[in-house]
Amino acid sequence: MGSAKQQTAMSRIMNLLQEWDKGSKSVRKKILQDFIMQNQSKTGPELEQEFAQAASLFLTRLTAWLRLTYMIGTCLHEQLSAVSIFLSASSGHKFMAEFLEVGGVLTLLEVIGLKQAKEADKAQAVKCIQHIANAGRKYKELVCESYGIRAVAECLAKSKSEETQDACRNLLLMLGQGNPKFEMQVYKGLIALLPCSSPKAQQMAAHSLRVVQATVKQANVSVVEPLLNLLKTLHLEVQFEAIELIKELMDYDVSTSLLKGLVALLRPAKEDSLPRPEILEDPDVPKISAPLPVYVQQAAAAKTIGILARDSNELAEKLIQTRVVHNLMFAMGNQEYADSQRQASITLEYFCRTFPIVDDHVRDAMGEALYDLFMANPETLYVNMNHIQADVLISNKVNIPKLVETVD
Repeated sequence: MGSAKQQTAMSRIMNLLQEWDKGSKSVRKKILQDFIMQNQSKTGPELEQEFAQAASLFLTRLTAWLRLTYMIGTCLHEQLSAVSIFLSASSGHKFMAEFLEVGGVLTLLEVIGLKQAKEADKAQAVKCIQHIANAGRKYKELVCESYGIRAVAECLAKSKSEETQDACRNLLLMLGQGNPKFEMQVYKGLIALLPCSSPKAQQMAAHSLRVVQATVKQANVSVVEPLLNLLKTLHLEVQFEAIELIKELMDYDVSTSLLKGLVALLRPAKEDSLPRPEILEDPDVPKISAPLPVYVQQAAAAKTIGILARDSNELAEKLIQTRVVHNLMFAMGNQEYADSQRQASITLEYFCRTFPIVDDHVRDAMGEALYDLFMANPETLYVNMNHIQADVLISNKVNIPKLVETVD
């Protein structure tokens, strides 16, 4: 009885494989759709049983067709979804080995780099790579040795689909953990993503760096400039991740460079703050009064300095020994962007209330009238002061190089 059932099953599978071999594109697509619908979440042994111990024959045909047609996109989504079923099957390492032997990783990486590929297909290809990486350290190393980190990072930077970007981010995190041979390469790949043009990719890269940072246990100095440049963004979610990463990097060797950079951003270079020449403006186009990125960065730097100072008196003292007070007062007098003035005022008030020596210097530099106005309500100082008072702030000469003591 069992033998008859086995013969019937084998006959059915042979007919299916013949139908595939002779079938047109539409016939193969229908076979794949049926396979996907009937075999979700099946284990390796269950797939073998479904194919009468001949599942490898179907997988071989599937991978061969994928490699021949992925560049033109023929049934690409169905092919990748079917491959994913084989790769994700528990106790199905045999299928993964067969897929890898025919260059499956390189094929998947090429799919995610295709300009003409649909975003849904790229996301599915990334999920297939995730299944491979999830199989263990040697599989993560195989993906990385196939230049997978660069390919996935580029896909994350260029993708217009949040689903694809999310899949790429998850894969990079997977490759950056439990993979000591390549964790630093993943770390540097994430740093390279910070200057990209996609705000979502920037947010994901900054957040992922916070995770990978704990794994690599050292900070690369190349992170400083692109991280500070993220503060120019008008996207608050990106700015939030950048500030959180700066906070975590205060425990590493790059902290001094970051603090110096933040203080310097409070005084934008003149060439950075010049408006566009009128000849480049179209008089017929309605003007949108968006702030210059350099002023957004100035406001974010003042805000970040305030956050760091409140988190640690030690950091606050290091900041005071730079020109932070001088530069905060300069930012308070910058009437080009109200948020710069507001954030700088809030931060400077904290320094004044915490460090008596700062309070004394600020009072002397401002004069009694402006100082009283400032301490009464720092958040609205920019509204209440006049142009002469703004000039006093901009031209201040405050410098506090010596160590200070906090208020008990």
